[in-house]
Amino acid sequence: MSETQADIGYNSTFGMAEAQAGPFPALAEVTSITPPGLSRDAINATHLKSPEQFEEFIAGIKKAGEAKMVLNFTPAVYQTLVAAFDAGKQWCQIGWPDGSTTLTFLAVITGLEAGELNNDKMTATLTVKPSGKPLLAVA
Repeated sequence: MSETQADIGYNSTFGMAEAQAGPFPALAEVTSITPPGLSRDAINATHLKSPEQFEEFIAGIKKAGEAKMVLNFTPAVYQTLVAAFDAGKQWCQIGWPDGSTTLTFLAVITGLEAGELNNDKMTATLTVKPSGKPLLAVA
């Protein structure tokens, strides 16, 4: 049996830019990244002669789901996120720990939330919704 190729997310990055070409400076102190998932609609194409009275479906439009980033709250980073939220759309890039795999997409900033103020560390959550197809680059 061969050795596993599994890895942990340590050294992953998330950055934003105004242009697809970047650069994508990494946001400081990101603690977790949930990349966007992919889904598609299933369009009901059932007709009066569908075989054995079973529904039939055709593939519909593809969608990219939301991506979420959680980070340690600092006023400077939060100011950057508020500016991105105010801009509405930003190019986003998630970098994998190998340093060469990236997922780049144009996104609408749909959520920015400061975490609860308590005796634990302060956090913030950024939520983005890709507009169009995310581009995966694997080197």
